[in-house]
Amino acid sequence: MNELRVIPILGVGPVQAGDDLVSLLLSALDDSSLELLDRDLVVVTSKVVSKSEGRVVDFDGTDEDKQRLIESESKRVLRRRGPLRITETYHGFINANAGIDLSNTAVGTAVLLPKDPDRSARRLRADLRRRRDVDVGVIVTDTFGRVWRRGVTDVALGSAGIKPILDLRGSSDANGRILEVTEVAIVDEIAGAANLVLGKAEGTPFALVRGLDESYFGEGSVGDDVVRSVNEDLFR
Repeated sequence: MNELRVIPILGVGPVQAGDDLVSLLLSALDDSSLELLDRDLVVVTSKVVSKSEGRVVDFDGTDEDKQRLIESESKRVLRRRGPLRITETYHGFINANAGIDLSNTAVGTAVLLPKDPDRSARRLRADLRRRRDVDVGVIVTDTFGRVWRRGVTDVALGSAGIKPILDLRGSSDANGRILEVTEVAIVDEIAGAANLVLGKAEGTPFALVRGLDESYFGEGSVGDDVVRSVNEDLFR
């Protein structure tokens, strides 16, 4: 891999329930004179996926209603501190307040995570292939905090057409030592890179990643390959 480009896709307006995300993306690409190529990867924020899929609910602004929403979207609550909850969602994600988002949404509403981000990514990928005859990968992203580290970064909630994990176990490092445990979360690394060009207030929900190694493309999903099972987790 010689060069990696991460390109924001500008010109996408507000997304509403029922909107066709692929049409919005393709229109913005055409306006920017950008053409999708085989082995490109499309990054889309989970918020616009949720909005298009109708995952926007009424929220009255009270702490009580917020807790109700958190509990309704949580498999269980792991930690509590004041109004903050660290939760396990029904997807298996460990995050703050079940990923419920109150920013950049109409007053009196809240945005929930997509029901099945992997399925959303597969649907977008299939539609792009059908309409533009290209074989691309798709990642659905959201912003997460990290245990023991300040600040947030974007991670992948769903993926299609890209291997979520690069398994380096059994390969050799630069000194010839055999790697025994190294697995690289490719989809999370890409999500974090794409977040640098998306921004939080500019209304830019899509990015195009170009130049990824061809070996990164393939089958897999975030739910099956990235989310750690309870019996492998030392902290639950």
